Amino acid sequence: MNVLIRRAAPLLLAAALVLVPGCGKGPAGGTPPADTEYTRYTTQFYDTFDTIIQITGYTKTMEEFEGYAETIHQRFAQLSRLYDRFYEYSGVNNVRTINKQAGIAPVEVAPELLEMLSFAKDWCQRTGGTVNIAMGPVLEIWHEYRDRYSGQALTEGFPDALPDREALEEANRFSDLDKVIIDKEKSTVFLEEKGMALDVGAVAKGYAAQLVADEIYEAGFRSFIISAGGNVVTKDPPLDGVRSSWGIGIQDPFADLNDPNSASLDVAFVENQSVVTSGDYRQFYTVGDQYIHHIIDPATLWPSNRYRALTVIGEDSGAGDFLSTCLFVMEYDEGRALAEELGVKVLWVFPDGTVECTDSLLPLLLERGGATNALQR
Repeated sequence: MNVLIRRAAPLLLAAALVLVPGCGKGPAGGTPPADTEYTRYTTQFYDTFDTIIQITGYTKTMEEFEGYAETIHQRFAQLSRLYDRFYEYSGVNNVRTINKQAGIAPVEVAPELLEMLSFAKDWCQRTGGTVNIAMGPVLEIWHEYRDRYSGQALTEGFPDALPDREALEEANRFSDLDKVIIDKEKSTVFLEEKGMALDVGAVAKGYAAQLVADEIYEAGFRSFIISAGGNVVTKDPPLDGVRSSWGIGIQDPFADLNDPNSASLDVAFVENQSVVTSGDYRQFYTVGDQYIHHIIDPATLWPSNRYRALTVIGEDSGAGDFLSTCLFVMEYDEGRALAEELGVKVLWVFPDGTVECTDSLLPLLLERGGATNALQR
């Protein structure tokens, strides 16, 4: 495995989240007592889901941690190939295979892909199409523009800086979710109309992270955290004899993202929960004062500009990944009502720097809720 195992090292968790090793019950620093039988290890790899996957956990030996890390790595690699919409792999029917067969024939797929697509389609329908996995043709147009101009600051009127409205509307004609046919008995997926394409970017990494975390937990790895590109899954509390929860720093979207020492917006203390953040500050370019980022509102076919970032905390990372995108494109009052109905905890960061969060989230937050004492046992 092309990864480096470290003992008791600080860990940066993805673009939007930071593990805070000194937070929680007891003294800062997170260093295990001298007589503990568990040691904290961390590792990361870069070759799946086009992001950094990071693992931190407590085991009795490095060899035990390495075994779990290798299993996690291989499982992420398998799921990354299945959920890939850009590349083909020998012997693998994946999202790209389904898209290439649009309007031609159903594609038999592995259970992990069938179940993820069923999960995603169900959530699309439950939320009234606020996120739509059938919007591949529209999202592909935006993807090409971000690839072309990523990281650039363009002026208003810059030639070809934004896609043509008519092209977006034409692509959107092929975004009918009802024409995504999932046959669970035959294990097939069929896009009924030629020109259709799936895009599962709003759910795939979160779904995979939860699946992998649940599987490795059942295999015996209990005290750990996995971060997959803004999707964090935590399991049992750290086995350091000190802390009763994991401290997850929520990225401030206004901070210097290249500075590892920049302050977090807040810290959430969680265990056996997922923490998922969506934001406009990673995959983007600017045109004038507009952030042209990757979260596209199906109602406008344009990047949503209501928030700079949004964090969802709940029991399932797949649902959290989906909802972080869904709530990002919804009006605040409507989104807050949905969050409370579903029982998830949410933090919104507005373009003017205002922060709002559900009442249920406050007890978990350090700055806004005084969570350090609340989580001591």
